[in-house]
Amino acid sequence: MPSQQGYDRAITVFSPDGRLYQVEYAIETVKRGTIALGIKTKYGIIFAADEKPRKFQVIEESQKLFKVDQHIGIAAAGYIPDARGQVTDARFFSQSSKIVYDEPVSVEIVAKHIADQCQQYTQYAGARPIGVALIIGGIDKNENSLFLTDPSGAYVPYNAVAIGAYSDKVTEFLIKEYKSEMTLEESKILAIAAILVSNDTANSEQIKICQIKSDTKRFEVIDKNQVTDLLRSATEKYHIEKK
Repeated sequence: MPSQQGYDRAITVFSPDGRLYQVEYAIETVKRGTIALGIKTKYGIIFAADEKPRKFQVIEESQKLFKVDQHIGIAAAGYIPDARGQVTDARFFSQSSKIVYDEPVSVEIVAKHIADQCQQYTQYAGARPIGVALIIGGIDKNENSLFLTDPSGAYVPYNAVAIGAYSDKVTEFLIKEYKSEMTLEESKILAIAAILVSNDTANSEQIKICQIKSDTKRFEVIDKNQVTDLLRSATEKYHIEKK
């Protein structure tokens, strides 16, 4: 309907039923991305993502998992170029905060900053909403923390969260299998099993995992050989048949 198209195109106008269609479309973009997830335990934070490359594509570094600071990482799903912009912003904010306050920035403050930036793009004409959701996690002096930000500008704490395609199905799996007392090794196995729930053809080439340990507070990338071993353990423990 012509009258409906005005609400559909204008980011600054609510529809009569209280919706911002462009923000909803941005959230839909997140749902079309490949799965990414974060898991929090008392031993640290795990990030994992399914990164299926195109044929002949060369991937040396993860396109969906990012280091913000030594103690903070991010997993993204949706329009990844937007994620890179937000990660750059988060890195600058983190370093600036450390210079000003002479201490590492808290995970929640970074999550709130990113959420505030997303919210700004929901209320000004001439700009589209951010088309990516981020899982922001890390270790600070308060606790182990894991947050989800989305294109609307919301930020919500989680113990475990999945974003991207089939995230509802993966979330059901995490609800069933997640335990707060899990070790980091068990968490990595669970993360890979969760990816296999969304894509049972995923292999060690496309599964990327990073971790931040509670004791070291350092962002670390898990190498491909370890991922191969974890993939084998995940299929055995959770009885997942790969295609």
